[in-house]
Amino acid sequence: MELVLRGLRLIVTTTPRLVLQQFSSGDADGFYRLNLDPEVIRYTGDSSFETVEQARQFIQNYDHYDNHGFGRWSVYLKTGEYLGFCGLRRCSETQEVDIGFRLLRQYWRQGYALEASLAVLKLAFERYRLPKVVARAMEDNLASHGVIRRLGFSPVGRVVSSGAHWRQYQLTASDWRAMDNPLMQKGIDIAKPDLSRS
Repeated sequence: MELVLRGLRLIVTTTPRLVLQQFSSGDADGFYRLNLDPEVIRYTGDSSFETVEQARQFIQNYDHYDNHGFGRWSVYLKTGEYLGFCGLRRCSETQEVDIGFRLLRQYWRQGYALEASLAVLKLAFERYRLPKVVARAMEDNLASHGVIRRLGFSPVGRVVSSGAHWRQYQLTASDWRAMDNPLMQKGIDIAKPDLSRS
């Protein structure tokens, strides 16, 4: 797996507008602001961090990269602004790998979740060779359902977790390879990240 070290941040991949990189302590302020917005965490089942230091501790204790080789990644604009995160997570209960994204509200409805998620799926199927990726969204989170469907996921059922109703989706590696999606051809480069504009 090729990662590029830039400063103290490990860059995982880039897209035409975005840089996805491993969490670092420099993300703590943005991560804190992200989870502070009740509209952002409304459909997540998560609670806010009480302080920036609590967000920093979460990042420092995040061991998904070491345990699984992948994880959630910070998302930045190539101009340097923190947007949120997007990435993969192996669910301890089911051992399935899910994709998740969460962005600051001012970056909603601009195609960033879709662009970051396409890059993550390309990593999932082409770098990590996963057989499938699942996605979940609360029933009334219509925006996330729209992104998930545009990514090519198929609905596979519903679950209730922590009192909330969730729809489940999946995308298999063979479905990914068969997709003729022009969005996937938008310059997402997992082999040699383009850092010239970052």
